[in-house]
Amino acid sequence: MDIVLDDREVRILGSLIEKEMTTPEYYPLTLNALTNACNQKSNRNPVVFFDEASVTLGLDGLLAKGLARKTIVAGSRVAKYVHAFLDRFDLSRQEMAVLCELMVRGPQTAGELRARTERMAAFGDLEEVGKTLQGLIEYDPPLAATLPRQAGKKEIRYMHLLSGEVDTAPDVQAPTTPAAEERIERLEEEIARLKGELETVKQAFAQFKSQF
Repeated sequence: MDIVLDDREVRILGSLIEKEMTTPEYYPLTLNALTNACNQKSNRNPVVFFDEASVTLGLDGLLAKGLARKTIVAGSRVAKYVHAFLDRFDLSRQEMAVLCELMVRGPQTAGELRARTERMAAFGDLEEVGKTLQGLIEYDPPLAATLPRQAGKKEIRYMHLLSGEVDTAPDVQAPTTPAAEERIERLEEEIARLKGELETVKQAFAQFKSQF
């Protein structure tokens, strides 16, 4: 992708998209409102504490990349900001909702995305979420990718690619050699023996104490 955003730019852009989709009556956003949107504690991971100067720097980056615009609204004395993401990418409302959620809350499963995008776009079932994710993965350039399955987890997580490519190779566990297995077995036996001896000592000490 020819556009690579840093974490601050991702949070600002995601907040602009979210507010347009969930509270259009308060959109575009002033610098103060945008700062509050970036810093809100709900539906954000991680929670950040940007000041207005930091948000201004992030906006400058988005303006230079053509992903945000400054605008003057009639009756307002202060500049406001809008995202310009759809000027560069032709996405459906569902795709925008999923991508926005990945931007403001990080990697998530399809089930999490369905629940958390409810205010932005409706999905009939998980299959529909999956098709939307696949559209983002197959977009040119790709806007999302699957992450390696976490140990002990069944669900696949998805991540946006606006900050560049991520390592999507599955974790490969090195095979255990027979010699290593034998050492592990001996260690387990030794631990069990020591636990047994410790228990014997504890019982003997308890009997000794009972004599006084």
